[in-house]
Formats: sequence, C-alpha cells, structure tokens
Amino acid sequence: MRRGGSLRCLAAVLAPALLLTGCAQSVDPIERLGKKAAQRVRQHGPDADEPYRHWGLAAPLTHPPARPARPLSTGSARAPGTGPAPVLDHVATRDKVVFLTYDDTYAGTFADGAEQDPRFIDMVRELRLPVSMFVTGAGAGHGRAHTVRLSSAGAGIENRTRGHQALPGVSYAEQRAEICAQQHALRSRLGLHPRLLRPPYGAYDAVTLRAAAACGISAVVLWRAAMGPRTLTFTRGPHLLRPGDIVSLNPDGASGRALRERTTRLLRSVQERGLTVARLEDYL
Repeated sequence: MRRGGSLRCLAAVLAPALLLTGCAQSVDPIERLGKKAAQRVRQHGPDADEPYRHWGLAAPLTHPPARPARPLSTGSARAPGTGPAPVLDHVATRDKVVFLTYDDTYAGTFADGAEQDPRFIDMVRELRLPVSMFVTGAGAGHGRAHTVRLSSAGAGIENRTRGHQALPGVSYAEQRAEICAQQHALRSRLGLHPRLLRPPYGAYDAVTLRAAAACGISAVVLWRAAMGPRTLTFTRGPHLLRPGDIVSLNPDGASGRALRERTTRLLRSVQERGLTVARLEDYL
C-alpha cells in the first residue's frame, strides 16, 4: 500500500508539470517572450531601421555613385596655385545628383546656421546626408565644438572666411588674411583641410579669386538654387533642379522654420525630380 500510494503521489505531482509543458509548446513564441519583450521586438521592427520616415520622407534617398561617372569638364575645380580659383554654382556631371550646402557663422557673439536647430545634426547623421558646411570663425569658442559635431556626423567642413565681411573692394592682403586665417584655424585646431570657399553674401571680385587660390582653395562655391521657407528659388534658368546643381539651404529667421524642416522639403523636391544627394567634395 505504501508503494502504491507513493506512485499515486508521484503521478499527481508530474501530471500538472506535463500538462504545462505541453501547453508551453503550443504557445506562440512572441507570447512566450512576455509583454515587455514583445514590445522591444516590435520597436526594432522594419520601421526602426527606416530613419527617413522619422524625418518626414516617404522613401529613402537613393545612394549616389561612389565617384563621378566621368571626368569633369571645363569649369570644375583646379589645383590650388595654378591660377585664380574658378567660381561654380553647378557641377558638370551626368550623375543624377545635387549638392546640399549650408552656411554657419560664428563671428564674435553672433551665430546662425545649423546651431539654431541642434537636431539638424541628428538628421545629418541618421540620414547619412552628404552635406557641405561653409563655416565662419569656427576656430574658437562654442563654434569649435559645434563644428566638431557636424564633422563627426559626416558633414564636409569648408571655408567661409574668418570674420564674415564682404570681400569685394577690399585689398588683396586683407582678403588673403580673411581666407587664409580661417584655413589655418580649421586645420590647426580641428585637423580639417578645406578646399572650397563660399565668400560671405556670395560676393567676390577678381582679387578674391587670386587670394583664395593663394590660400589653397581650389574653387569658390556659390549656388544655382536656394531653399526658401517653402519653395526653391533659382539664380538662373531653367527654374527646376538639374543634375549637378549646387543648392544653398539656410535657416530663415523670419519664417521661424527649423533647418531640418526646410531640409525635408528640399529632399522631397529632390526625390520628385528623380535625383539624390551627393557629396560636393567628391566631385570637385
């Protein structure tokens, strides 16, 4: 009796365990993870790997070619010191790409550009936007840290002079000092080697081009299109984006629109034209 009773007791103990084991095998794997674990899985689903949705785009940006499809024709950048730096607002290329450029100013206590919209750096990093930032006075103060963050996010850092003064009519010595001083600051303090110059206000003269070349600049970069609060404006026709266009996109204090919002509007226009964004430095 004692042996039979022991067997009955063992069976009573094992039965619930076997029942639970059988049930566990029929439970959906996601349910077995538990509610919190399942939520983590959903958060890391397809949408989590699509940052373009987070930044307001309907589709990801097409990857640009690894390098220009063919050598650039007359009007492209030249080796520094071989003559006056050329002026460009468009790159001669058959690739279906445009180039996004921004201006950042750190002159004295005045600052504008990407720093007014700190999340813009997150946008550049997450979308891997190949943008070019033309920086003034970034060699000191808070501008230095901001420029480092932009560079770390993947932005190209280029020259916009030291003090953001209009260059036309200024002597060769003064123009050269403005350009070369910024070259030196970016190189010595941040380890950067800019090759491109955007003169303040887009204004230059023949002296500017000679001074720029003497400072190691290979091209003076303007723009053929600029992104306004809502639409693109063009410096010359035709009034639509074309492959090789250099686009200027800067904050508009009057409208109060964040830089990232205006960038999203521009990227939508780029995609509608069947284009994508490439790094200007790869083509010049």
